[in-house]
Parts: sequence; C-alpha cells; structure tokens
Amino acid sequence: MIQKKVRIWGVLSAMLCCGFVSAQQHEIELIPFGNMDQWIDRQIKESGIIGGATKNVYAIGPAATVTETKAYKNMGGSPWATSNVMARVAGITKTNTSVFPEKRGDGFCARMDTRMESVKVFGLVDITVLAAGSMFLGEVHEPIKGTKNPQKMLNSGIPFTKKPIAIQFDYKVKMSDREKRIRATGFSRITDVEGKDFPEVNLFLQKRWEDEKGNIYAKRVGTMVVRYYTTTGWHNNATYSIMYGDITGDPAYKAHMMRLQVEERYAVNSKGESVPVKEVAWGTEDDVPTHLLLQFTSSHGGAYIGSPGNSLWIDNVKLVY
Repeated sequence: MIQKKVRIWGVLSAMLCCGFVSAQQHEIELIPFGNMDQWIDRQIKESGIIGGATKNVYAIGPAATVTETKAYKNMGGSPWATSNVMARVAGITKTNTSVFPEKRGDGFCARMDTRMESVKVFGLVDITVLAAGSMFLGEVHEPIKGTKNPQKMLNSGIPFTKKPIAIQFDYKVKMSDREKRIRATGFSRITDVEGKDFPEVNLFLQKRWEDEKGNIYAKRVGTMVVRYYTTTGWHNNATYSIMYGDITGDPAYKAHMMRLQVEERYAVNSKGESVPVKEVAWGTEDDVPTHLLLQFTSSHGGAYIGSPGNSLWIDNVKLVY
C-alpha cells in the first residue's frame, strides 16, 4: 500500500462552516492508521452449502493478506474495528463486508455502504439483514453467532486520557433517495421505519469505572455528533469542536443525538465479560477521560435500520489540540 505523507504539526486552515476552532497554532495528531492507506485483506472461504465463495473481508491495519478462516483480533496496534465480520450461524460460515478501501489520490480512503445481506439454506437458515457500513475505535468479538443484541458483540472505545479540542477528517456523502428506512433484523419480517437515513459521526469521551460485581459505569466528559443530510463531494479538513462537561444548556446540544446513554454500548470488564457501559452522569470540564469512543457510520438508526444506497467516505482522521 502507498503511504501518504501526513503533516502531524501545522496551522489549521480556515474552518468550514461546520467547524468552530479558530485558525491558530494547534497540534494535529493523526489517529493510528487514520490515513486509511493500510488495509488487511482477510480472504475468507464461506461454507459450501451457501456457495463456498472466497470473500474479501477488509480490516484497517498494517497491510497484509490473511487466508485463514479464523476470528479476527486487531493487528499491528490498529485501534480500528469495522462492521466487516465473519459469522458462524448453525455451523455455516458467512461474511459481511460493508466497509471497503477505495483509491483516493496517491493512497486510499474508507468507504462505508448500507446494504442488504442474505443467507438462505432451505430447512436450515433464512436470514436477511440490513447492514450499515461502520468503522469505530474498539474491537469485534468474532465469530458472530447470531443477530440478537449486536452491541454485545462489540468492545466499544479505547483507553484514552487526553482532551482534544476537536476532531478533523475528510468526508464525502452519497444519500439514498428513499424517504423511509428499512428494518431487517434477520428473523422478523422486513418493515419500514419513518424518517430518512443519515450518515453519522459520533465521538464521546468517557470517564469509566467498574464496581465489585463487574458492572461498568461512565460519566460523559466530551461530546461531538454530526449527521449529514445531503449528497456532497469531498470536504477536506472538516473540523468539529468537542464540547466538554454538561452540555444540555449549550445551543449546540441536540438531545436526540447527544443525550446520555443515547445508544447502549458494551465493553469488556476486568473479568473478561462483555457488559453494558452505563452512562450515568455528565462529567465536569475538569474531569479527565479514561476512554475515547469514535464511530463513522453510513446509517444513523442503529443495528439493522437504514436505507440501502447510503454511502459515507472518510479519510485522514485526526485529533486537534
């Protein structure tokens, strides 16, 4: 893979309308592998009963090709996970790939698509799910063994104790023309969901702690959420401020996107168990976070809800200090 030359230190250019960071001297830090130029190509052979094809299941990490059909663990210090997974249901190995490397200039970017994914074997399994493209900081517990409680299959967030003032990245959007979304969980019938589907980026800084029973709690220290509502070409160095402390009185606060426990996330506790992170209070501006959660997704409605045809492209993900 071709390596991009990334300028880590520099002066922020004039911000786009979405940004609120002044153009002055700042430290700009690339998140590891955030230039999207290195990808792992997992070449996984699906079960013969569903065709036995070898599928490319991409992961963000040091450039490599993996031909073994085995559960994936983050490689080479990469903090990134994606919605690309290997599933094993009723003894059948099936893959999903909704995040792809796409050529951009001298390197690559990440493309996330919302699409339908099906596996049908007469008398054994008949599943059709809506799969949104998503990449996030954390891990996936492979192999996926079913569609129930998908968040429990993820370890959301990475240890992190800094307090950046903003996040910066390049993006491009293609919107589906559907006025309603689809809900397809795999086992119930496919239904419509009111409202258009929007790509979303969300960043949360949490201060977590664990009790003697292994329950994980968190205060929300930092917040940034943005959705995209129209098709657009590339926007470079889009910069979004991170709000700290209790932001409920801030004019920029949008409860439907930013409230506490806006979506249940899971993490692995000290006992090795996947448990929900219970976000119980707003932190103060002086609180130091313990974890950073960052997600890019082509559909905002959560697991199995979205509009096929939505796409989000992301490149050069950085934090601003």
